[in-house]
Amino acid sequence: MAMKQVTLAITGASGAPYALRLLEILVKADIDVFVLISSAAKVVFATEENMKIPGKPEAASAFFCQHFNAREGQITVFGKDEWFSPVASGSAAPKQMVICPCSTGTLSSVAVGASDNLIERAADVILKERGQLILVPREMPLSSLHLENMLKLSQMGATIMPASPGFYHNPQNIGDLVDFVVARILDHLGVSQSLMMRWGYQPSNKN
Repeated sequence: MAMKQVTLAITGASGAPYALRLLEILVKADIDVFVLISSAAKVVFATEENMKIPGKPEAASAFFCQHFNAREGQITVFGKDEWFSPVASGSAAPKQMVICPCSTGTLSSVAVGASDNLIERAADVILKERGQLILVPREMPLSSLHLENMLKLSQMGATIMPASPGFYHNPQNIGDLVDFVVARILDHLGVSQSLMMRWGYQPSNKN
């Protein structure tokens, strides 16, 4: 039985905690993760998490594996120009991809099929192969152009899931707000999670 795989793209919008928590839970669920991280995202990570991501993909892979105590090879980071990576081809790419957080620039590029870097190409592959593409924009306010791009992608079959945490689970800290968004992403990916109390149910123990 093939190991479940998910592509996680991280772009330059504010929201590094969402990406880190999502990657953490995917690793705990024993899912293989292909990570694509933009240069702007690395700046955001340094700013929001005081985390310096190594420049070379191999070093970044080792960094994330060590950080999350992942098994060897469970997290693979690809550079923006690695066109021979699995995510660049419909014959090899995972059928599920999340862009979290998703900058409005990336949103625009994916909407028009730019494919100028591996993140854009991977998203284009998911769309053309009728896979599952989830975009997690974190921007406010939204311009008409942003909304038009979201509508266009939604009509293509993508799921637009803004990083908009709810409050019915009575969050006590920032981590609880992060978990709300990550839990909803995991639900859509079909990954079992107990991060968040579901509407109408009692709280459960977190992963």
